[in-house]
This record gives sequence, structure tokens and C-alpha cells, in this order.
Amino acid sequence: MPKEIEKKFLVVNDQWKNYVIRKLSLTQSYISKSNDCVVRVRNSGKKAWLTVKGKQTGFTRSEFEYEIPVDHAEKMMNEFSAANQIVKKRFFLKYQRADWIIDVYENNNDGLIIAELELNNENQSFDLPPWIGKDVTMDFKYTNSSLAVHPFNKWK
Repeated sequence: MPKEIEKKFLVVNDQWKNYVIRKLSLTQSYISKSNDCVVRVRNSGKKAWLTVKGKQTGFTRSEFEYEIPVDHAEKMMNEFSAANQIVKKRFFLKYQRADWIIDVYENNNDGLIIAELELNNENQSFDLPPWIGKDVTMDFKYTNSSLAVHPFNKWK
């Protein structure tokens, strides 16, 4: 069964920009959310994906992701979740042999920057880059599905 093992951190400075390999603009919507799973549609404009994520245990959960036609993604987003969209720029980085992702949020989540690191197992060791702040892996208000409904700009 496919698993996602991921750590999330707040970003405290711009030093990460020196390590960017590529970037992607993403819009994503949550078309279903329950205690057991979340169903997400993600669109980059050129590619789109439908993802089902299971309940998180520790920082691991089941994840099933399928590429879908962009026009199908747009239709799902508009019909099922127009109000619950997240817009962000995703930056891919390499830091000391680890592949990091930095998400710079826009619109209602403007000002929020989160770093993600996918691991092979929960005990895998890794070095923290100098741009890493607080670990928010277990703080569910920082999940994208939560940010879609309770945006960062309304926390203040």
C-alpha cells in the first residue's frame, strides 16, 4: 500500500531560494473530507492529479495518487469545491542529499511558507537546513485540507 511519510516545518528566512531546482504553480481543491480520508484534486495547468489520503498516524498515512486530464480536474474543482481552493507556488530543492519542497501560499493563505520533507521511514535521520523553523507536522491546522477551509489570513 502506498504510504506518505512526511515532516512539515515553518520557513523562517529566504536562504532556501539558493537551493531551488525547479518550481511549479499549483491550485488544489478538497472535494471530500472525513475522519478517515481526504480527496484532493490538484492542477498545475499542464498536469492534474486526483489523490486520496488516509488518516494520519504519527506522520505517516496512506496515499493514492492518479494523474487525470486537466479538463477533468478543472471541472471537479469548479463543481465540487470552488470555495475550498488553495493556490501556491511549489519549489523543489536539494539540500545535503535530501529533496525538500517549499510551498509559498497565495490568496487567503498569503504569507504562509511551509517546508516539506518526505521520508522513507519515520526513523530516518536528516539535517535541518538553516531556513527551517517550528515543526508543524502534528499541527493539523497547517494541513492543506484545513487551510482550504480555515485560511491562514483568518487566524489573526
